[in-house]
Amino acid sequence: MKIVALAGGVGGAKLADGLAQNLAAEDLTVIVNVGDDFTHMGLYICPDLDTVCYTLAGLANPDTGWGRSGESWTVYDHVVKLGGPDWFHLGDKDIATHLERTRLLNEGKLLSEIVASFCKTWGVPVNVLPVSNDPIPTIVSTKDKGELSFQDYFVRNRCEPVVTGFRFAGIENATLTPGILDAIHAADGIIICPSNPYVSIAPILSVPGMMDEVKKKKVAAVSPIVGGKAIKGPAAKMFQEMGIDASSVEVARQYQDFLTGFILDTVDSEYAGEIQRSGIISLVTNTVMQTIDDRKRLASEVLSFCEGIF
Repeated sequence: MKIVALAGGVGGAKLADGLAQNLAAEDLTVIVNVGDDFTHMGLYICPDLDTVCYTLAGLANPDTGWGRSGESWTVYDHVVKLGGPDWFHLGDKDIATHLERTRLLNEGKLLSEIVASFCKTWGVPVNVLPVSNDPIPTIVSTKDKGELSFQDYFVRNRCEPVVTGFRFAGIENATLTPGILDAIHAADGIIICPSNPYVSIAPILSVPGMMDEVKKKKVAAVSPIVGGKAIKGPAAKMFQEMGIDASSVEVARQYQDFLTGFILDTVDSEYAGEIQRSGIISLVTNTVMQTIDDRKRLASEVLSFCEGIF
């Protein structure tokens, strides 16, 4: 079975890794959000792309889920001592990634070409594609601080401002990365990883042409909300501040126009019937991925479920 996975953030990266452990390398393509990409201290940084790639390569920090394992902070510490910005922590290994990516971009290389080169170096076996080579920065509308870039909201302001909405700057002129259409056409179905629907999945689906292609395929999604809370990140807070119940049911509703199947956690089993009545086939299982074995197990269950509905 050939699968296209849509991913961003730590939860998405973990399930993508589980899928990679269960599928042949040629049978998985991971399409990653680039809405959180930004420039900091002259470096072009791609947080979701790096998290997914580091995780697939076995290089991610196991404690945080993001950044590199065995990281050091010499450059960051010296930058701060010199009066530089201290709000966005960059480890030494991570800085090497950003330095080389920025250099290659300045030479005219496409982001997707750079990702492919880095993945080859890191030993990532599957195809990883940024959804677009064009910048589509996520802008967060807030009640108290107006519009903020995503990293200003997420890191500098620690997700504290009240969210009222989102937009993706330049999205109307963005194009899908070469290879995405071929991957989707060849796939038996699409799996939406347990990523934030608003700031990880919505930027992917908003690139012109993407939603049209997704609607032609069978799609299954894994809920990032478990027991009314996000396993990682501000998804539940965003739901609540926009007047939406932070529940797996509401996640399913975000995707209901094109969703075939939905995977929710055992603690939310009470919602399975409601989801089924909306015409979406549901699977109830343990979706929390605390270990590498958890990733592999969940991915195996998701794939078995998908075999029956795709």
